[in-house]
Amino acid sequence: MVDRRIIETPRGPARLVQRRAERPWATLALTHGAGGGLEAVDLQALATRLPRVGITVALVEQPWRVAGRGVAVAPAALDEGFVTVAGQLRSRTPMVVGGRSAGARVACRTARSLGAAGVVALAFPLHPPGRPERSRVAELAGARVPLLVVQGERDSFGTPQEFPPGTTLVAVQDADHSFGVPRRLGTQGAALDAVVGAVTTWVRALLAPA
Repeated sequence: MVDRRIIETPRGPARLVQRRAERPWATLALTHGAGGGLEAVDLQALATRLPRVGITVALVEQPWRVAGRGVAVAPAALDEGFVTVAGQLRSRTPMVVGGRSAGARVACRTARSLGAAGVVALAFPLHPPGRPERSRVAELAGARVPLLVVQGERDSFGTPQEFPPGTTLVAVQDADHSFGVPRRLGTQGAALDAVVGAVTTWVRALLAPA
């Protein structure tokens, strides 16, 4: 079942696309990055496949994107938009928040205020490409809830080896920031299988009923 709604936020209308599991035991609320929207292949793969195993997926399209603007707004505005929508989810199940790239940063910053059980960070932008000195590692630590990072081995925003020791991280073989894989090395389908498998396993270990 797919539920599509426009939700008013202090930053303008946001869009919620929710794919409900038939017998849900968890909800995963995800938002997109600064360079794209809900069409991102990793978000779509999770939204399509996780409800089959009992995880409802709620995709949140930020107001700047709904309004057709080409550039993301300031972090505080992103956080406010996501918190407003995720806070209205009608779910009796525990919630995990997450997102890809800039959306992962939003999830880390807002998880505690939303009462989330954990964070799923897809392609976390640890630093701008070529600028490792501008680390955003403090945002990961600031989540203060269980956190999973799913990162491509070739991500120019931070390779798996650059994350702090102790980070719960699944590296996606040969994948870049968009989980794309060169044809000579593999397929994006295999990369997305790895993303979905990693998130499913982690959320199940965190929240699945005995």
